[in-house]
Amino acid sequence: MDFEQGQEVASLRATLRSLVGEVLPASFHGAFTHDPADLALAQEFCRRLAEEHLLCPAWPSDVGGKDASVWEQTAMREEMWAAHEPRGAQYMGVNWVGPTLLRHGTEDQQALHLPPIAAGQVIWCQGFSEPDSGSDLASLSTTATRIDGGWQIDGQKIWTSYATMAQWCFLLARSSSETRRQAGLSVFLVPMATPGIEVRPIASMIGPHHLNEVFFDGVLVDDGALLGSEGNGWSIVQDVLSLERVGIARYARVDRLSSWAPHALAERWEDVPEALRARWVRLGVRTRRARLLAYRVVERQDAGTLSPVDAAAYRIAVTALDQEAAGVLVELAAFAPATEEARRFVSAAEDHARYAMASTVASGTTEVQRILLARSLVGRR
Repeated sequence: MDFEQGQEVASLRATLRSLVGEVLPASFHGAFTHDPADLALAQEFCRRLAEEHLLCPAWPSDVGGKDASVWEQTAMREEMWAAHEPRGAQYMGVNWVGPTLLRHGTEDQQALHLPPIAAGQVIWCQGFSEPDSGSDLASLSTTATRIDGGWQIDGQKIWTSYATMAQWCFLLARSSSETRRQAGLSVFLVPMATPGIEVRPIASMIGPHHLNEVFFDGVLVDDGALLGSEGNGWSIVQDVLSLERVGIARYARVDRLSSWAPHALAERWEDVPEALRARWVRLGVRTRRARLLAYRVVERQDAGTLSPVDAAAYRIAVTALDQEAAGVLVELAAFAPATEEARRFVSAAEDHARYAMASTVASGTTEVQRILLARSLVGRR
């Protein structure tokens, strides 16, 4: 592969960095802190991106994108994640809800949903996990029962990020009792304002809006809510998970924070023990390796040859990197001097560490990713 991304990508990076510096303060650590101003800043940032058709640059221009290349989209992911994802909850609609609708949605569904996502006007949540399903997604028990003119949905979802603020839910439910569990699943696009939906927040250390329980009690949706054909939900979910797992450039934030450390510590860098500095060097090597793996996955995704196993291998690598970086950065932060830059570095390192704790669980546990990878390797022999 040729990893030279071209002048268009370089220009996009410069534009994004300029916009980040213009809109966001240096202390910004994401939209979902306990300071409401951070969420307002993220929403303003998304509006600015949308005005320049940069919120969803790789989408077709007729639905709010700018027909950008896959490498421009990759640069977008890297710049956003390095800046603590200033798109806030919008990244969910941008990274995988919209692309999934482009692949599987009807013209009516695309016309209804894609323009608001591209304009930064709507937030989506994902109704997948359930209390008794764990990582075995196909064992879910939320039901969608056929009624005259539509469907009735009953059940419970958990760990649903952004459910308190989302307008729509991308919901996976059991629509028939097939012998093979995956064959009886369907995807529904459900308005969160529908009667019968109750959201209960779950307190967590990573900030508000992230974790919630969602209850569906006799929720009625029409036939237009069904995405794709009935019973084809598992196939759609495989697309979703590949897009979601590849869509977060975790290595970009690790690279930014680890590169920042010597500058933030300044003269105190010489006080860092040799063993810790050696770990910092290894972290840099592994970060660059993760970036190269990401680019290989992006190339396969663009060529239409990406498999769930490719996404699983990438997911394992970057989430392990996330947690390795958390340990190194927090230990380095202990040597920070009493300067403003060092204070900001310490705050960013601690924020990264909080989120890294959950990185090997979200979007499918590392254990499940390893099982997928192992099955593939065994099957090739």
